Amino acid sequence: MIRATQLSTEHQAFRETLRAFMQQEILPNIDQWEKEQKIDRSIWKKMGDMGFMGINFPEAYGGLDLDFYYSMILCEELSHCFSGGFTISALVIQYMSAPYLLKFGSEDLKQRYLRPVIMGDMISAVAITEPGAGSDVKNIRTVAVRDGDHFIVNGSKTFITNGYYGDFFITAVKTDPAKGAKGISLILIDRNAEGVGTHKIDKMGWHASDTAELAFDNVRVPASNLLGEEGAGFGYLMDGLQLERLTAAIQSIATAEFTLQYTMDYINVREAFGKKLQEFQVIRHRIAQMVADIKTTKAFVNYCCDLQNDGVYAVEDCSIAKLQANELAISIVHQCLQLFGGYGFTEDYKIARLYRDVRAGTIIGGTSEIMLEIIAKMEIDGVNYQQK
Repeated sequence: MIRATQLSTEHQAFRETLRAFMQQEILPNIDQWEKEQKIDRSIWKKMGDMGFMGINFPEAYGGLDLDFYYSMILCEELSHCFSGGFTISALVIQYMSAPYLLKFGSEDLKQRYLRPVIMGDMISAVAITEPGAGSDVKNIRTVAVRDGDHFIVNGSKTFITNGYYGDFFITAVKTDPAKGAKGISLILIDRNAEGVGTHKIDKMGWHASDTAELAFDNVRVPASNLLGEEGAGFGYLMDGLQLERLTAAIQSIATAEFTLQYTMDYINVREAFGKKLQEFQVIRHRIAQMVADIKTTKAFVNYCCDLQNDGVYAVEDCSIAKLQANELAISIVHQCLQLFGGYGFTEDYKIARLYRDVRAGTIIGGTSEIMLEIIAKMEIDGVNYQQK
């Protein structure tokens, strides 16, 4: 098994503890959450009690303050639950929204919102994407106009994971539309604020997670809810996307690995023409190639985990990891479904759900096309992205 270079016996003990927790608290409930298209909030509290919601966060806010390899393990193991929806909901809370609060929020905001997230009492989301902007963050239209000691927020967001059942949103807004990217700020908007509306989106996959459209109609937000400096939000987002993309890559390669093992278990018992499927050479060679592809891509993803653990700002490497892992996961699950034959097209086996869920990987956190453009800019145009 390929692993990042610094794993210890303590890391492995953490993995075993997490696996036992999943067997008891998560896996028995996944099918119900998928059917209801809603995750029972109590699971976040249980995960918070175990420390799983604050792995890399300071102890001062209830976190464990552990190295990044523990987060790598969490991303891997949560990807083995047969529900991309549950996995992404967990990752959005800890790696795609709460870090902005830790880095740029006031002490008051950290106590009122970050600590409850780490404890499992609150659900967080990050609200960037808009109906007319998509991946073009610079052209968002949600505005926040200063009014004394408040901002008045108007606009909309879409495709927001945890947007329907979440308690607050780390929201990208234009505080000075005339300045373009330099006029973007981050502000925390409470779900219960007057004027906040949410609409749940019906999706092809990720059924357990809630994905929502958000509407802000003259929402009064305290100016103290501003994260960091006004106008610095675009830089904050670009920095934060590296962690988001790396965790997405870990999720994808772990999903590919898990799906292949699930498929191998099936072809070991399924028979055709008097012998097991795993005995046919064409299938054996297809499996061998998938193993090779997974192992080589996972080695690079693990290398990126080493960089993250060392505090390296690796824009190109994380973009490559996300691109390769996401695209490969789609290919692996596609090939695995074929090996299930007609059963793969039914809900009798989990491969159908895996097939639906994996497709989102090349879209979230920056599409594959965006990853290619980032790589092209760095390699062809000589762009050198610096941490803000």
